[in-house]
Amino acid sequence: MDLDAFVRALPKAELHLHIEGSLEPEMMFELACRNGVALPWDSVEATRAAYAFSDLQSFLDLYYAGAAALIQERDFFDLAMAYFERAHADGVVHAELFFDPQTHTARGIAFETVLDGLERACGEAQARWGISSRLILCFLRHLSEEDGLATLQQALPHLARIHGVGLDSSEKGHPPSKFLRLFARCRELGLHIVAHAGEEGPPAYIVEALDLLGVERIDHGVRAAEDAALMARLAREQVALTVCPLSNVKLCVFQRLEQHNLKQLLDAGLKVTINSDDPAYFGGYIAQNYVDTARALGLSRVELKRIARNSLEASFVPEALRQPWFERLDALPV
Repeated sequence: MDLDAFVRALPKAELHLHIEGSLEPEMMFELACRNGVALPWDSVEATRAAYAFSDLQSFLDLYYAGAAALIQERDFFDLAMAYFERAHADGVVHAELFFDPQTHTARGIAFETVLDGLERACGEAQARWGISSRLILCFLRHLSEEDGLATLQQALPHLARIHGVGLDSSEKGHPPSKFLRLFARCRELGLHIVAHAGEEGPPAYIVEALDLLGVERIDHGVRAAEDAALMARLAREQVALTVCPLSNVKLCVFQRLEQHNLKQLLDAGLKVTINSDDPAYFGGYIAQNYVDTARALGLSRVELKRIARNSLEASFVPEALRQPWFERLDALPV
């Protein structure tokens, strides 16, 4: 079995996927046409040409412009179904989808429109491919805590349909400590908690996310390598890191994939997972991230199985649901 086939055969969970970031240019233009939305680009080719990002903010500017094409419940359903079809082909058995309601409610789109479309796609993916899923509401950290609290208020009638909350968008200048009250309320509500930290922000943001927000996983976390005490803590406490290698290169966190520190983190005993982040913009879905990272860093198939196991263990699902996945993973020869 070649590497590509081996990676696709690995039962794996995707734990760091922004569903809006799976909006391919072709679908973006299709939805814009359907909804009568004018885009900043005049063709699919021109859109792809704009995918030369210098940092996180240059990506976010394009990301928010493209999201304007998402208007109807059907749009969110179509978006998520396109992702799930690719995820199924990549061997994903469970996906935890981030969604950004503030991106849409600020444009006058109802919270329920977004949630209804995504939830319907989750049910369809389970029926069609057996993929289980969870929805994680992410708050935009470049906005105020008050804005986040207002979004949480909108979510309250739907909490049975939302499994966790996260924190994303521009990291620089927006530390986790900015959102103490918001995440304290989320903890009171019994929601799972994750947060982006240590991508462009310093290791101190990872510490804040752990100690102040009470996160269960760190999204990205690659800058933990700059702090030996933090590395030891993450290894000791087995806090999962949802690392996104191709994204990190595309956004210039690392200049080349061969320079990525994923293997360093793995060798230090950290619970590393591989994910695709915003795959339409960053050049690859989850299997491509596994394959390219394995080749660039010389990861063995044993290490790839360990990374896949980490993703299953770090997922927000009951142990009984994970067990068949572990059995499939253990049965896969290296």
